[in-house]
Amino acid sequence: MSSQPDLPDTLLVTLTGKDRPGVTSAIFAALSGVGIEVLDVEQIILRRRLILGVLVTAPREWKKAARVVEETATALGMQVEIERGTGDNRSRRAGRSHVTVIGRPLRASQMAAVAGRIADSGGNIDRIERMARYPVTAIDLDVSGADPEALRPLLAAEAARQGVDIAVQPANLLRRGVRLIVMDVDSTLIQGEVIEMLAAHAGHEPEVAEITERAMRGEIDFEQSLRERVALLEGLDADVLDRVYDDIVITPGARTMVRTLRRLGYRFAIVSGGFSQITDRLADDLGIHFARANELEIVDGRFTGRIVGEVVDRAGKARALREFAEKVGVSQDATIAIGDGANDLDMLNAAGLGIAYNARPVVQEAADTTVNVPYLDTIVYLLGISREEIEAADAEAGIVTPAPPV
Repeated sequence: MSSQPDLPDTLLVTLTGKDRPGVTSAIFAALSGVGIEVLDVEQIILRRRLILGVLVTAPREWKKAARVVEETATALGMQVEIERGTGDNRSRRAGRSHVTVIGRPLRASQMAAVAGRIADSGGNIDRIERMARYPVTAIDLDVSGADPEALRPLLAAEAARQGVDIAVQPANLLRRGVRLIVMDVDSTLIQGEVIEMLAAHAGHEPEVAEITERAMRGEIDFEQSLRERVALLEGLDADVLDRVYDDIVITPGARTMVRTLRRLGYRFAIVSGGFSQITDRLADDLGIHFARANELEIVDGRFTGRIVGEVVDRAGKARALREFAEKVGVSQDATIAIGDGANDLDMLNAAGLGIAYNARPVVQEAADTTVNVPYLDTIVYLLGISREEIEAADAEAGIVTPAPPV
């Protein structure tokens, strides 16, 4: 029977103080003179205050090494603590997750509640990193010791109580790989509903809006509702499509999200219960790779009040996601679906990560996670991309980003 190797003596050096160039190099230079090995390092900066933790093997004359580090810290105007112990930094436990918390604002009481639920689940927060500080605050937590599938419903309930958004994702390679993002269009990629905008020109907006709302809540069959609404457009001049397209408002952050993730090789698709005469133009405008929607029948320049071909309904959206994933060459686990209505539910369930975006309650309850802030680029924080990284990439491309509030 083999014996366990002796654990090394270690020193944990924790340095705090005002950040300045050269602090980290000076500490390592001091440590290099006493012949040690570096086992682990963590460094963060908060409001120009540096916190540096270095775990090293303890030399035989460890007190001499401690004095050298203390003298270096004093010369730098920093405070230092040195703790002697045994063993390397422990490995993270099984059950690893990325937990992203988004608030507008994010209060201390809300973070306390989230951390409490993680502790209740047996999880430990190993690392915390800020993803964004405006226009939302997004914080990423690395959690170990809790099954992600068990942690997700626990934190979803807490998110609802606290009025924040929380996403739980397994800590695996998928988060770093190329993925396919499939989006709903109306009230997700764009603000409002195209069919209601068309109906306004036909004088039937109130009736159409009422049917749309019932369909999005899942109270009536989507295909039935679509055909009822399209019938009210009969006789409308098809030139109205140009006017409606010009009036469309893209959801804030949508262009930033697409632009940022395309740089990383992501692929995008839009799948809509709306109309290809609009969605195809949106795809071209935003640089989206695939689009699928219903086609309005037009005869002699006017709407007939009918749909051409098969209706893209709830099941059709899920089929489109699977087909696009196959075209891109990624697994369904590497897909992200974003939607707001009941007809998006199958698509959200088929995706590796289903996101309810400012969605109806029935959708929020069924989705993997929810985002309830009016910025679509918030999605990138769930993928481990920070606001600072987005702005740096935009600056290199000559895109000016508004300055954050002071």
